[in-house]
Amino acid sequence: MSTTQPTTTIGKAANFAETRAGASVLVREFGRKIFPSHWSFMLGEVALYSFIIVVLSGTFLTFFFQPAMGELHYDGPWLPLRGVEISEAYDSTLAISLEIRGGLFIRQMHHWGALLFVAALSVHMLRVFFTGAFRRPRELNWVVGVLLVIMGMAAGFTGYSLPDDLLSGNGLRIIDGILKSLPLVGTYISFFLFGGEFPGIDIVARLYTLHIMIVPALLIALIGIHLMFVVVHKHTQYPGAGNTEKNVVGEPVLPTFAAKGGGFFFLIFGLLSLISALFTINPIWNYGPYDPSPVSAGTQPDWYIGWADGFLRIVPGWFEFYIFGWPISFNINSAVLVMGGVFAVMFIYPFFEAWLQKDHREHHILDRPRNNPTRTAIGVAGVIFYCNMWAAASGDIIAVFFQMSLNDMIYIFRFLFFFGPIIGYVITKRMCLALQRKDREIALHGRETAHIIRLPHGEFLERHEALPPHKLWKITAFESPAYVPAQPNAEGKITGMEKLRARLSRFFFEDRVAPVSKQELEASHHEHDAVEGSNSNQLGH
Repeated sequence: MSTTQPTTTIGKAANFAETRAGASVLVREFGRKIFPSHWSFMLGEVALYSFIIVVLSGTFLTFFFQPAMGELHYDGPWLPLRGVEISEAYDSTLAISLEIRGGLFIRQMHHWGALLFVAALSVHMLRVFFTGAFRRPRELNWVVGVLLVIMGMAAGFTGYSLPDDLLSGNGLRIIDGILKSLPLVGTYISFFLFGGEFPGIDIVARLYTLHIMIVPALLIALIGIHLMFVVVHKHTQYPGAGNTEKNVVGEPVLPTFAAKGGGFFFLIFGLLSLISALFTINPIWNYGPYDPSPVSAGTQPDWYIGWADGFLRIVPGWFEFYIFGWPISFNINSAVLVMGGVFAVMFIYPFFEAWLQKDHREHHILDRPRNNPTRTAIGVAGVIFYCNMWAAASGDIIAVFFQMSLNDMIYIFRFLFFFGPIIGYVITKRMCLALQRKDREIALHGRETAHIIRLPHGEFLERHEALPPHKLWKITAFESPAYVPAQPNAEGKITGMEKLRARLSRFFFEDRVAPVSKQELEASHHEHDAVEGSNSNQLGH
């Protein structure tokens, strides 16, 4: 250990950090962490940076927002509302938007940033799913990601419900109806949340506490856990020459990745600033204060909540029935079951797939989506299921725009609710298998060049060009999940659960295209050499 004392300012600062916090250990541990440079890995950074912007802009808004439902008469600059009875929450939101310098810009940046956060987080989760990045040892990190999506939705809902305008009030009215539809406990939960009969007097204050304290604290904790798992497990990477299960090919955090990340943060900040300055979102001065009597036409919830609203619009009203005199409003509370079912499937899927394949190995190389057709088809079916319900939330607007009957739109969305995912599943799986066969053809016979040659005996052939080694590696070096038959246990018996696993495994993995083997590649090269006169770059087919 050197005893020389630093003389420069930077040296003294570094020595201070080292002697107090052991900074060199942190730099050595995290600063040399390698991250691949593929663009899709930036989706998680978009979510992280937009969350930081949301926290900063939200901190500004807390200085001026009044989370109270006390009544007063508006006396601000917006003339159409002069003298109207409004709540303190709505009045303070109007003041932020119309009277505080830069308030509307910050408020819109907060809203756009929240939308971008949930969008980037959702697309990031889709990337993880389609590439199989949730497999061992990252199952728990996938669970953390699902919790982040749930908390992101909770943060968004509690945030846009705070202004106490007509739009947010109608959204809360829907939540109140869902809560009251829950058997036995629904009414009590509603009374507790709203502080009495809807709309109560406490809902804004309680949502404010959730929005600025509890939900952000959970989000920060989950983000910290997620990043810790990324460091512990090392980063995944796409298949390619030199990429193995035991290494990571990319750039170190310091200085390369940190510099790129810092620049990318300011790009996200600039993009959100531009959108916030040019495009109005949630103009509460046009909606007016919440009043239970009117309902604005064409109002829509934010996109990440809209799918639940869409389900409520297409579920039949006759789903309500009675059991021993107790009303069961399945036409309303089924939305809770659908949302809960979707997240339950997301939670268990990594463990379910490992159980199907009896695969307990560690996976650090990602799958190309086409190489796992069933998983990719399931993901597309899920996206179609979500998008159909999301579109159903705008069924009235779509009907007006296309001059169609609203009842016809409901029937269309009901049809797509059941058959849309099935159609998407079948088409996607067929496409993945076709792409695999195309890859196999290219690997064995080369790339088509559109050059036609004539052999000495008169036969015409198209000249094919051999792929470069790194591209050949990309389309051949992968594991194709195969059907695992039922296996007897230690007592030599095949249990009913094992039989079920085998049937599901057959459904998931029976349709497959086997990867090109080394022997097949060598045989194809010998065949082409015979035709082309041992020209390794131009292959005839």
